[in-house]
Amino acid sequence: MSDITIPVLSETEPQSAGGERRRRTGGRGGDRSRTGVAGKYRNLVNRLTKTELLDPSALDDMHEASLTILEEIGMDIMLPEARAIMKAHGADVTEGSDRVSFDRNLIMDMIASAPREFQMFARNPERNVKMGGNNLVFAQIASAPFVADREGGRRAGNQEDFRKLVKLAQCYDVIHTTGGYPVEPIDIHASVRHLDCLSDMVKLTDKVFHCYSLGKQRNLDAIEIARIGRGVSMEQMESEPSLFTIINSSSPLRLDGPMLQGIIEMSSRGQVVVMTPFTLAGAMAPVTIAGAVVQQNAEALCGIAFTQMVKRGAPVVYGGFTSNVDMKTGAPAFGTPEYMKAVIVGGQLARRYGIPYRTSNTNAANTLDAQAAYESAFSLWALTQGGGNFIMHSAGWSEGGLTASFEKFILDVDMLQMVAEFLTPLDVSQDALALDAVREVGPGGHFFGTAHTLARYETAFYSPILSDWRNFETWTDAGRPTTYDHANRVFKEKLSSYERPPIDLAVEEELDAFVAKRKAEGGVATDF
Repeated sequence: MSDITIPVLSETEPQSAGGERRRRTGGRGGDRSRTGVAGKYRNLVNRLTKTELLDPSALDDMHEASLTILEEIGMDIMLPEARAIMKAHGADVTEGSDRVSFDRNLIMDMIASAPREFQMFARNPERNVKMGGNNLVFAQIASAPFVADREGGRRAGNQEDFRKLVKLAQCYDVIHTTGGYPVEPIDIHASVRHLDCLSDMVKLTDKVFHCYSLGKQRNLDAIEIARIGRGVSMEQMESEPSLFTIINSSSPLRLDGPMLQGIIEMSSRGQVVVMTPFTLAGAMAPVTIAGAVVQQNAEALCGIAFTQMVKRGAPVVYGGFTSNVDMKTGAPAFGTPEYMKAVIVGGQLARRYGIPYRTSNTNAANTLDAQAAYESAFSLWALTQGGGNFIMHSAGWSEGGLTASFEKFILDVDMLQMVAEFLTPLDVSQDALALDAVREVGPGGHFFGTAHTLARYETAFYSPILSDWRNFETWTDAGRPTTYDHANRVFKEKLSSYERPPIDLAVEEELDAFVAKRKAEGGVATDF
């Protein structure tokens, strides 16, 4: 019960105009000497009883239907090397075709070796994260092609905004890892983009980060950059996973070459694969949520089994990303009741297999409005109740993932911290039951001046970043600022106070030399 600590603050500044109680953190990347503050939102644990939408019989039916798909229909495996590995392990490979089918016993034997829990190792050991069990890890938004803030509007991703978003991820402990590139910086040529971006991840943060599986060389470069950043040998790196990749199946029922190559490169070296089908009910999956989740499960089990064919015991995460589409337009919908059901059932399946569970904080709003908040709130509700372990796109996701929003990032951080506070075990000690304070006040009094209150008032309740609790008259006199106004102000304040986390000079020099060498070699080949 000690994984989430309640801090004792030695300094508290006055509440700002936006309702944020500014707490001094100091130091680079937070004052590590004041562990109560710096560690408050790290190592989150969700001890709530998980919601189960399906009874055991229905869950069995879904499980068996998924295995039937793999046995009778199979998957298109679009990489000869991967098909050869699968064939060597007993899969039925159709000669002259990409199609591979899998005996259900083979699938179950393979996934049985996937670890139930594991740790990911960051450059800063204080930022290590635990995957699986009741652990809860939040990752920043990833892979948005556009970025937005109120002044600059919606624009194509670029290196400057990429770096700003990475810096914001470092500023908040409740963001445990970066995701992928929070926004795609298209002003860096694709041949060397991964070198610049991953180098920035090492220098601007001290947290676990992600690499894209877009060809063998990018995986190898990312693994080497992560190794250099941690200052360890490759042997140690392979026994201490320090990097993760998201593997998306090409639904329905396909795994393409780059994704399969990514599994081979990452799993063979003990790095983390997050196997995530992207199954939108009514589009690339059956229109029923049950059918879409069955397909999700089949695709996930296939990818997870392949990680274990590559290397028994390789760390892997069961990813679920099933939602529905707007049947009028075909546009993806998120934070819907259907999404919530799929998230919770996905959690039941992941627990059945004993594999850590990845899901996402999503919404389809085009701006920072009520829709952005309530769709994210429903997503967070579902993933908390459904037992999510690793939460992608936790902060900054807007427009169905097309846009990384600076203001939405701050709103999400506030919501994530509220989730963390809600998950903090309720203190029912004799001191917390407060009988002495009740005796002191008696009937008809108040508790503002009691010793019990005075000893706790600074940290008694969560102080929201964005909520504005002034009365109507005071709020009107201040110009009637909105949540959008407050979020815009806060992200700028955070960026202005950002300090790079410490990094060993020898590590930085080795990293710079590797990046320069790979750039001189041309990075990776592209067709433009």
